[in-house]
This record gives sequence, C-alpha cells and structure tokens, in this order.
Amino acid sequence: MNKIRLKNIKIYSNHGCLEEEKSIGSDYLFQLEVTSNLYNSSKSDNLEDTIDYVSLHNIISEEALKRSKLLENIAKRIIDRIFKEHPNIIKAKIEVEKLNPPIDGEIKAVSVVFKKSNK
Repeated sequence: MNKIRLKNIKIYSNHGCLEEEKSIGSDYLFQLEVTSNLYNSSKSDNLEDTIDYVSLHNIISEEALKRSKLLENIAKRIIDRIFKEHPNIIKAKIEVEKLNPPIDGEIKAVSVVFKKSNK
C-alpha cells in the first residue's frame, strides 16, 4: 500500500471552550496521512486514478472552519468525511494541533491524533 501526506496545513479558526477563544481565535496545524493503492495511478498518470490531495485539503479547510469546542470533534469530522468522500482509502491518520493554547505556562501546542481504518 502507498501513502499520501499533507503536511503543516495552517488554518486560523475560533475553536475552544473559553469565550476568549471564540472571539480571538488561534492558528491550527493539520497533518494528514492516507493509505491507498496508488499502483494504477502510478501507471496511468491520471488524476482520476488517485486520491486527489486538493480534495483532501478542501475537506480539512472546510471542517476546520466549523466551530468546535474540542479538537477531538474537528478530527473526527475530518476523518469521517475523508472516508465518506474517498471510499478507496484504506487507512487515515489526522493530527489537529492548536498553536499557543491558553494554558498557564509556556507551551507551543497541544494536539489530538485520530486514526481510522476501512477494514
């Protein structure tokens, strides 16, 4: 099996449980890895035979802009939609990272990682 990775997708949004997070917002980073059989596309050189990474990016962007209190909710929506729109994906892993979270102390980011398999 083969993998497609989308790395360091940076999106500004307003997620979180605190009112300040709702009004101020923050930057988020997304890392996606999908596993599929890419052998046919490697031979045909046709976009129709592969997983279009533009489509994957659009899913992340659209779901990232829908407000959620928890990173877990964002990750689940993204991964569920990826499998719904791309049934030939075998496995997927999404990491949702909140940069500079409102935690007392110095911390660069917090993140959640969700994995899902079709089989």
